[in-house]
Amino acid sequence: MHTAFSNLSKLARSVEDTRIAGEVASITGLTLTVTGLTRALGIGERCMVAGRHGPVMGEVVGLGPDGTHVLPFGSWDGVAAGVAVTACDAGDLIRPDASWVGRVMDALGRPLDGGGPLHDGPEARRVRAGPPPAFQRRRVGDRLDTRIKTFDIFTPLCRGQRMGVFAGSGVGKSTLMAMLARNAQADVIVIGLVGERGREVQDFIQQDLGEEGMSRAVLVVSTGDEAPLMRRQAAWTATAVAEHFRDEGKQVLLLVDSVTRFAMAQREIGLAGGEPPTTKGYPPTVFAELPQLLERAGPGNAGGAGDITGLYTVLVDGDDMNDPVADAVRGIMDGHVVLDRRIAEGGRYPAVDLLKSISRMLPDCHSGAEYAVLQAARRLLAKYYDMEELIRIGAYKPGSHPETDAAIRFFEPVEAFLRQRKHEALHVNEAFAEVYRLLGEAGIQVELGE
Repeated sequence: MHTAFSNLSKLARSVEDTRIAGEVASITGLTLTVTGLTRALGIGERCMVAGRHGPVMGEVVGLGPDGTHVLPFGSWDGVAAGVAVTACDAGDLIRPDASWVGRVMDALGRPLDGGGPLHDGPEARRVRAGPPPAFQRRRVGDRLDTRIKTFDIFTPLCRGQRMGVFAGSGVGKSTLMAMLARNAQADVIVIGLVGERGREVQDFIQQDLGEEGMSRAVLVVSTGDEAPLMRRQAAWTATAVAEHFRDEGKQVLLLVDSVTRFAMAQREIGLAGGEPPTTKGYPPTVFAELPQLLERAGPGNAGGAGDITGLYTVLVDGDDMNDPVADAVRGIMDGHVVLDRRIAEGGRYPAVDLLKSISRMLPDCHSGAEYAVLQAARRLLAKYYDMEELIRIGAYKPGSHPETDAAIRFFEPVEAFLRQRKHEALHVNEAFAEVYRLLGEAGIQVELGE
């Protein structure tokens, strides 16, 4: 019987000029319950709800004995009980095109920059897609030159790698993303601003990115005042655009700010759909959706496609690096960069904690000489931080320990060198040469080998 109804539903959809319709039974919070469409719409499919201010697009997030549960891509203002709900063919499809580079759009692929309509490419692509099969992927590629000193030396990024940037609010995540967008050696930059403050969108585009960054970037923007479906969709749309350029053989840098707001949007969707809250109020689907999103970035397939190098910011609540979302993301990523508020307050930007940050591509992505310089620098920095309190209160007597003396001589010069304004850029070879010179001045001779 169920199969017969399913086939009948498909047949009804295929008949020209037909519409399958139900009606609104109730609205509770964000959740609208529809009767009459239970067999016509499945999870993730869309419908149009009639309202006094115009139709509202919704998405099915749950099915129950009382009917179909729908959430809006906008708001339910003007929608009343009994109004018509029509199944629509608008799916989660976009048609990316090369002309999208330099443009700004919303989560549904509609232009926001006043530059006219977006040209559709020849191939439709699902916004919500699965990750590529693991055994069809290449290995992570060569190092990606970011021109950011702390990245290139201490947490190198390789083509097809996925890195998390963990920080509290106001520590410099957005500025760091803009620096990567301007300087990284990639063909196309795809930026997903998920739940961004509306005031900061223009600042990010005009001041942080500038013309240089926008000339090779595609921006997908969903501000914090938009519905949770739109915020979640922004991350999916940005990833789908990146996949389009990857399949064209391009090297793509995907920047998503932030995964935490994506998780918060999914939390709102899950709770509205009746899921039970678990850790910190996050329902189980949040931790199921995170790997589905993050695993889509990475190396291309062995047939010669490009790569998606992904950087995802994580807004840690109260600077707690063990926040459940941060913990889940850290387990999926190929490395993590920790931005420290104390370092930012000391005036060093990017405020990367060099000892807590790590790239899982080490040591293979550095040459032997570069890795020797990195190890020597990390060892001295670790020694300095270990003795920092004694040094500050004057309890350490110079000459007591040669390596500690070298660490003291090294610390201030290297901190000054690692400070980098957002419009500065330095080639990786020059960065390593300067750190090598500072090590020598501190009295540490590094054996570079061949």
